[in-house]
Amino acid sequence: MYDVKKAEGSAKEPSMTESASPAAGFGGRKIIVIVVVLLLAVVIGWRLKTSRAEEQAVLEQAAAQANLPVPVQVALAQQQTVPVALSALGTVTAYNTVTLNSRVSGQMLNVNFREGQEVHKGQVLMQIDPRPYQAALDQALGQLVKDQANLNNMHAEAERYLQLYKAGVVSKESAELQISNSGQAEGAIAGDKAAIEAARVNLAYCSITSPLDGVVGLRQVDPGNIVNAGQSTGLVVITQIHPIAVIFTLPEDQLPQVQRAMRAQKAPLTVEAYDRADSHLIARGQLLTIDNQIDTTTGTAKLKAEFENKDNSLFANQFVNVRLILRQRQNATVVPTAAVSNGTQGAYVFVVNPGPTPADKLKNLPTTLQQAQQAPAAKSGPQYHADNVLVHVDYTLGTNSVLSDGELKAGDKLVVDGQEKLVDGSMVNPVASAGGTGK
Repeated sequence: MYDVKKAEGSAKEPSMTESASPAAGFGGRKIIVIVVVLLLAVVIGWRLKTSRAEEQAVLEQAAAQANLPVPVQVALAQQQTVPVALSALGTVTAYNTVTLNSRVSGQMLNVNFREGQEVHKGQVLMQIDPRPYQAALDQALGQLVKDQANLNNMHAEAERYLQLYKAGVVSKESAELQISNSGQAEGAIAGDKAAIEAARVNLAYCSITSPLDGVVGLRQVDPGNIVNAGQSTGLVVITQIHPIAVIFTLPEDQLPQVQRAMRAQKAPLTVEAYDRADSHLIARGQLLTIDNQIDTTTGTAKLKAEFENKDNSLFANQFVNVRLILRQRQNATVVPTAAVSNGTQGAYVFVVNPGPTPADKLKNLPTTLQQAQQAPAAKSGPQYHADNVLVHVDYTLGTNSVLSDGELKAGDKLVVDGQEKLVDGSMVNPVASAGGTGK
């Protein structure tokens, strides 16, 4: 019995241990959770403190930099006489273009020009073998001599038979027959002369001459080759470049302006040709005419201008920007196009004025920035600030823009580089632009 109870007691002890284990495990997990929460709170607090310090440092740095002037480049607004012009795209066209072809067939003997050479009207450029055509001319001349002798004989016979008819020796029919033979001989002489003239023309065609003053292009035939009359491939192309023409188009809505300007001015309207970048003047000419019809597919009309082109600056088929000057505008306000920016309210410029930023422009700044602006700082020279001024651009001329009258005055300093760093009233350190306008 004793052993049985002991066994029962020993059996109850493990059950008590098992009932206490869940409570101990739950308490341990609770302590771990509390420790983790405390650690997270410490980390979050440290991060908040650090971020506030970084934010404060950034604000202090921004405030410190608020007083630093922004380096900018400036140029001056000017008042000057500028042309009122219409802009268009044009193509340089040779005033005359001639493709030389051979009028006779034969072997090419000489080519008397260099490709790209300037030639003059009547200058011999190529020579075809003239011997066959010289022989034909000599043959026609010989036939003329023969027929001339026959004509003299026929005239004598006709005169003799006419005297015999008057004397009643021969019939009238015989006399008229001799007169008719004399007339046929005269016709043969006329035919011989025409053959001689044709032979001389063909002989002249053996020397190919320039029909105008111009520039020869690349030749299409070499000496020794056989050329044929009327062949599809030309021998060489000659273009007349003194003078030279420019063909350009304008919208039909602008034609009345051009016509009014043509009637108002006694002299032809001036036309200027600029390079592809529309910044360098190539040549200046005058308007010749307006085409007699409007292209219905594009709603534009073609205009033709003439340029002397003495310096050979224009080439056939060259692309140019054309400005047709209608009149001159006096005392116009001209600024560099680089100074004009566009915003939600339209075009504007930054005008540099002396002195610090006015106080009323600091009202919307943060408190720290206001304090930075008001803090004393060492200045090593005069102070400048940039004011935002709205403008209206009437039109552009190359790298300059023409503004409406009264918006700016001559001598205003405009920011042409560094506008993206500015707001209205920013402190600036102006430096003259490298362009001539800013000097």
